[in-house]
Amino acid sequence: MTLLFTHDAAAHHRTPPGHGEQPGRHAAVIDALAGLALDRREAPLVRDADLRLCLPQSYLDFLAEALPAEGLRQLDEDTFLSSGSLEAARRGAGGAVAAVDAVLDGAAANAFVAMRPPGHHALTDKPMGFCLFANAAIAAKHALDARGLDRVAVLDFDVHHGNGTQAQLWDEARTLFASSQQYPHWPGTGAVEERGAHDNVINAPLPPESDGAFGRAAWDAMLGRVAAFRPQLLILSAGFDAHADDPKGELRWQDADFALLTAAICDVARDCDAAVVSCLEGGYNLAALGRSARAHVDALMRAAG
Repeated sequence: MTLLFTHDAAAHHRTPPGHGEQPGRHAAVIDALAGLALDRREAPLVRDADLRLCLPQSYLDFLAEALPAEGLRQLDEDTFLSSGSLEAARRGAGGAVAAVDAVLDGAAANAFVAMRPPGHHALTDKPMGFCLFANAAIAAKHALDARGLDRVAVLDFDVHHGNGTQAQLWDEARTLFASSQQYPHWPGTGAVEERGAHDNVINAPLPPESDGAFGRAAWDAMLGRVAAFRPQLLILSAGFDAHADDPKGELRWQDADFALLTAAICDVARDCDAAVVSCLEGGYNLAALGRSARAHVDALMRAAG
């Protein structure tokens, strides 16, 4: 059985009219997963102790002080806070941590965390690109420092490079970060030459207009490195904005490409006797997001048996 961690608080993070990272994203994913035989669990609030594995207290204090009682507060060019944003973000990070605990405790072979806002652009001391907390990096550090693992792989297939995750794991020799992304594209990182302090970062830049077959070929090469790393846990930053219908990128993936890539990742996890936790990142065409998330979770369920 596959676990699903989510919470209605995801809908309470508000953004301006017309903003791509809208509450409807969460509804689109949850509606697409309706009727599936998932073990549904409430995403809990993350503990400050887990956040501080990656983030300084000064940043947590900044967010708490910036939270508006009503209306919106703009933090950067495209990142906003509303009164419900911090609970949503804390449950996103808390869901990722709880999913790690659940799969490591043997509750299931894998889990999907369907929360927003996304996380993989958030830096150590500031928000960025819709993101407040780097959920995948926080979950990885929890697995290492709180659960005693030695090797955790974080895999990111969003159309945008997970610069925040990369930055927070750059000096962490116990992790391997592998990412595909359209390149060149915002945020401007993700070149092949970015390898991490311990040769623990792998980037696969994908040219605009390239399709899912091209992307999966790049992942085939990276998954060989992932398998050689022998991770005890794989954490996925599952962005679905590489889809051909998505307005935020120029890749040409289809629904089935996400299913095929997920299956290939799960094959590596099985061979390494490792669990999988997947965290929702991007995806801004609601119809394509729902279909792609469904294809992804279907593949997770098949792998879980």
